[in-house]
Amino acid sequence: MRTEQQNASPDPEDPAGPAAPSPAAAEQRGARRAVTVFPVLVLLAGVLGLLAPGTFAGGGEAVPYLLGVVMFCMGVTMTPQDFRGVAKRPWAVALGLVAHYVFMPGLGWLVAHALNLPPQLAAGVILVGCAPSGTASNVVTYLARGDVALSVSVATVSTVVAPLVTPPLTLLLAGAYLPVDAGSMVVDILKTVLLPVLAGLVVRLVASRLVTRALPVLPWLSALTIAVIVAVVVAGSADAIKSAAALVMLAVVLHNGLGLALGYGAGRLARLGEPSSRAMAFEVGMQNSGLAASLATAHFSPLAALPAAVFSVWHNVSGALAAAWLSRKKA
Repeated sequence: MRTEQQNASPDPEDPAGPAAPSPAAAEQRGARRAVTVFPVLVLLAGVLGLLAPGTFAGGGEAVPYLLGVVMFCMGVTMTPQDFRGVAKRPWAVALGLVAHYVFMPGLGWLVAHALNLPPQLAAGVILVGCAPSGTASNVVTYLARGDVALSVSVATVSTVVAPLVTPPLTLLLAGAYLPVDAGSMVVDILKTVLLPVLAGLVVRLVASRLVTRALPVLPWLSALTIAVIVAVVVAGSADAIKSAAALVMLAVVLHNGLGLALGYGAGRLARLGEPSSRAMAFEVGMQNSGLAASLATAHFSPLAALPAAVFSVWHNVSGALAAAWLSRKKA
């Protein structure tokens, strides 16, 4: 769920603002509502998958295609300015990228090891850590009054480089738990992430007027699609959830919480300033759990996808809570 907050006024709902809101302001309101409702929607989808697993029988084969829809929506919201932002602040973007792909994979391994997770769950937690930035990270950064331009730049680059980074990191850290076919994983990420993102970017460039009218709807389409992914993943491991749910929840809360803290700390240590440090927190701590669920289902098992399903709910809840707290602090 990306949006163009960096091009809009600080508060599009300010009554002192223009009478006719811009398309960017309308998109912001849609994205803010979607990211608020999203955790509830995903939680309901998970409950549905748990209570009626037969409804989603065989749905695992559709997960990569559903993820492709989410990534296409992300690509459609991209603009050339996102890439120019990388060139304008290469040091900050590079720091965010390194922090994301060092802290979260490492934390995934540490949490799996510390909690002595079973191999399937350990691999799933590590895979979540090796995924690129979450699709809602820049919206949450906006709500936290953080540096949205930096957030968008880091999220964009982390997604683009995912085919080159995620598979070898997963092989390195999760290979001790389960066999990892890094080559096949590269192909899957190219098909389900990079190609849909590029297709969405092309559509944005050639049909900008049509896309502009559709932008407020895209966060909702992404949220609904991710909810379906979660329902399918939970249904596939419904029998194991009763015994593993508490352990997985603990692993996810530790993984996400430490990631948010270390991301923020890295920004402060690098003296990026408070708004940029807030962006770093969410770009490090929030993951593309939809991709992790898709890869875990395809390469490991439905049980290995369970941490990604739980992460989908929790990181949006924790992100929203952190954003509410940070927005009340002086930026």
